[in-house]
Amino acid sequence: MGAHVVNELLQEGDQNVVVLDDLSGGFRDNVNPKATFVEGSILDVELINKLCEEHNFTYIYHLAAYAAEGLSHFIKRFNYQNNLIGSVNLINAAVNYNVKRFVFTSSIAVYGENQLPMHEELTPMPEDPYGIAKYAVEQELIVTKRLFDLDYTIFRPHNVYGELQNISDRYRNVIGIFMNKIMQGESLVIFGDGEQTRAFTHIADVAPHIAQSVNIPEASCEIFNLGTDKHVSVNKLADLVMSAMEKEVSVQHFRARDEVKHAYCSHDKFQRVFGTTSPIELSEGLHRMATWAKDVGPRPATEFDEIEICKNLPEAWKK
Repeated sequence: MGAHVVNELLQEGDQNVVVLDDLSGGFRDNVNPKATFVEGSILDVELINKLCEEHNFTYIYHLAAYAAEGLSHFIKRFNYQNNLIGSVNLINAAVNYNVKRFVFTSSIAVYGENQLPMHEELTPMPEDPYGIAKYAVEQELIVTKRLFDLDYTIFRPHNVYGELQNISDRYRNVIGIFMNKIMQGESLVIFGDGEQTRAFTHIADVAPHIAQSVNIPEASCEIFNLGTDKHVSVNKLADLVMSAMEKEVSVQHFRARDEVKHAYCSHDKFQRVFGTTSPIELSEGLHRMATWAKDVGPRPATEFDEIEICKNLPEAWKK
């Protein structure tokens, strides 16, 4: 997502785009060569302050996170350190260095098991540490605005997929996981009965709006769901991905994870402020990503080496 937002900013004519990334979930080759790339972590306060002093940023786009809702139950300390404390480091710097607006990608994980379709007026009820961390950052931005007058825009994207995504992470990005397994002739793993539903959104329907949000006065200090209205079951998704990849493999069902069964949103508020859009149909988006995935080829699945709680860890995630 970050690489695509950078491309959008550069395309709009921004001359000084600086990318800070620790490459834990992305790749150096994804970064546009016209941007200044710094390999480093949002946990490095000294580095963050140094970059702010050198570049005098007008805006900060914060997209860094370890976005694995299901795994977050088993890596609580890692989750809060990276997704909450790292965010606070950036918010502190934004205040101290007079940034005009802070753009934050939250998640619909903040809603938990909530009324459907989920809308921004609902009271968040996150059910996993990842969602809790994201909601805490949202609340922090609200109180920071009140005390320090830092403008913000918060997006709650959901199930974003597309070209440049990390397909080797076995814990997140289900479409990438499916495509990677198909290219290796392996079975697709589905947790539970596969009838859980999600709304999958192609990156081209997300990145431009995040990039342009700083130029929209009505987006200041607001929260927006961002994505498609159409939702499908994971079973249906598996069929669609195999069709896009032009290859069939077997499907294995494992014990259901502790996760929200159905999650999809209303985007009425977003459309009022940003205007109506013509979202990319799932079949078309999958075709685009499949073409890219076949070009880059399969990648070895990476395992998370810092599991903090092994009790009740899903069988498919055990070494």
